Amino acid sequence: MTVQLSLQGLNKYYGPVLRGVHAVKDLDMEIRQGDIVALLGSSGCGKTSTLRMVAGFEEVSQGKIILAGREIQALPPVRRNVAMAFEGYSLYPTVTVRENIAFALKAQRESDADVRAKVQDVAEMLEIAGILDRYPSSISGGQQQRASLARALVRKADLYLLDEPMGQLEPQLRTLLRGRIKFYIKERGLTAILVTHDQAEANAMADQIAVMEAGVLQQFASPEQIKTAPANLFTGTFVGEPPMNTFAAKAVTEGDALVLRLEDNVVLRYPATDFAPEVRAAILSRGDVMLGLRPYSVRMSRTGGSPAQVLANQWLGDQTHIAASFAGGTLVLVEHDRADVQVGQSIGIALPADALHIFDPETGRAISHGTEMA
Repeated sequence: MTVQLSLQGLNKYYGPVLRGVHAVKDLDMEIRQGDIVALLGSSGCGKTSTLRMVAGFEEVSQGKIILAGREIQALPPVRRNVAMAFEGYSLYPTVTVRENIAFALKAQRESDADVRAKVQDVAEMLEIAGILDRYPSSISGGQQQRASLARALVRKADLYLLDEPMGQLEPQLRTLLRGRIKFYIKERGLTAILVTHDQAEANAMADQIAVMEAGVLQQFASPEQIKTAPANLFTGTFVGEPPMNTFAAKAVTEGDALVLRLEDNVVLRYPATDFAPEVRAAILSRGDVMLGLRPYSVRMSRTGGSPAQVLANQWLGDQTHIAASFAGGTLVLVEHDRADVQVGQSIGIALPADALHIFDPETGRAISHGTEMA
């Protein structure tokens, strides 16, 4: 598939290069035509700075931005052919919502009939058809945000930049619009970058997720790959709800078994046949490792397994989250039905070999995922 956007060695400094804030560090990324990419990370990770550099509202300190075959990092925003929906709305206050949305279409000299039809279509999709003839000052923050999003989506552009486009919406409407917006973008073959700190939003809408932290791209992959094969310990623990359980361990052999020794004398034994030889060798060569396990993969038993003690039992309506003291820390597991265990009760914990994620504790890099090398 054609590469629509290429970021090459992108850097952003605020202040002097040596003494300022290095907000984006050597970012390389290729986004395919027709893909939705989510920039996901905590506040200050560099995702919004990246978006604003692509839009032209922030100067690129170093690197290149190539969009639809054109090098654009030195061009003013108006010449980049990029549509952007701001988190802060930025609607024109002196004209109606309808005129705000239609502004770019009229600038592109589309016919009045086409403008009316396109504005009505995107307004109905975003549930704002009833406020088209009102002014921005007379509508709510959530309505203003949807009007800003409509203005960006309705125009013709090489790239669509969506900065927290649904941050002001109530959860029910936000869930509804995720699917509609994704369908609208995919049906028209548009290429979009979504900035968000909401994992559910990134997973629901994006073809690829770029996880960022401290200005560094940690992993760029599909939602499924990030969940099942996180590139490093940060991505593994940042993405996922509830978060991944992690424990320090010492990997040794006892006979044919691979043994992981955790704190509080917790010992996990796995037969040699549980791991491919190269995976087993990689784990043993490191010795000291970080063990990761998704809460959904933990198995609870009342008659076997490693010992744990229940700290909390929360029924969430469709699943149970159980927190337990385990191996010197706290482990969270998920049951899909109600779990009849009480606080203080002793239970057994099983950690299946095919669900283990093993990380290098010094670099954070993944060594293996289940029975496969990372």
